[in-house]
Amino acid sequence: MKKVVLSMMTALLVMFIVGCSQQDEESSESAEGAEEKPTITLGVTPWTSTVPPTEIAQILLEDMGYTVEQTQADAGSTYIGLSRGDVDVFMDGWFPVHDVYIEKYSDTIEETAVSYEDADSGLVVPSYMEDVNSIEDLKGMEADMNNELYGIEEGASVTQNIDKLIEDYELDMKQVNSSEGGMIAQAMRKMESEDPVVFYGWRPHTMFNKLDIKMLEDPQGIFESATVQVITNKELQEKAPDAYEFLSNWSIPLDDVEEMILKIEEEEIPAKEVAQEWIDNNQDKVDKMLGE
Repeated sequence: MKKVVLSMMTALLVMFIVGCSQQDEESSESAEGAEEKPTITLGVTPWTSTVPPTEIAQILLEDMGYTVEQTQADAGSTYIGLSRGDVDVFMDGWFPVHDVYIEKYSDTIEETAVSYEDADSGLVVPSYMEDVNSIEDLKGMEADMNNELYGIEEGASVTQNIDKLIEDYELDMKQVNSSEGGMIAQAMRKMESEDPVVFYGWRPHTMFNKLDIKMLEDPQGIFESATVQVITNKELQEKAPDAYEFLSNWSIPLDDVEEMILKIEEEEIPAKEVAQEWIDNNQDKVDKMLGE
């Protein structure tokens, strides 16, 4: 009897040891699998249009098991970071304006997906400037605006387009560059007293919800309707194949982006909360992007 009991105890002990060993192996394999997920860095430019898609992408990538970081920089620096691999993804590439960066860094970066199309951009004036409906109408009234045209930061490639526009339309004006917020603040100060003012505008942006403004016609076609794309470093496909696949399927309506910007700016709802709300309300779109 003692031998039987002893044999049973020995068998149970062996089973316990084997079970613990298997659990340890599974835990070890799980930990190794988790460690295999690299950190993905998202480039963020100082534009309101960049925030909603970046926040949505971060939430979904984190759900996939990735650690995600954001790095703030102007457009030029963001593309340099992409080319070096310091930045993996940029959710807000504007084309054809950003063609210059793709051409310069074509060996290391790529256009991965179209986020949305028909994003208009160009010169904007207040609606009370009733006789100004085309860029050509600015000719001869430059002094009324102190010969100044307000633009965004100098690092943005659009500043070169605006300088070209000033030259091609033979306007006696100088581009005054500042941040997006600084540009709009300067324009709003002029608009408070209904002074003539011209500045750079684009969609998606809340300026068209908040201000009574209009975009000027561009007969020379210097500004084209933009396509917004996801840009990635070429090594991402090998580094994080499932993340790359998800980003390859990325798409979001322009109107949705503009609505989210409005919630973040006007209603002061945290960007991450706005992004999560969009995910919750658009599970069909999310599933399609995730390939589910």
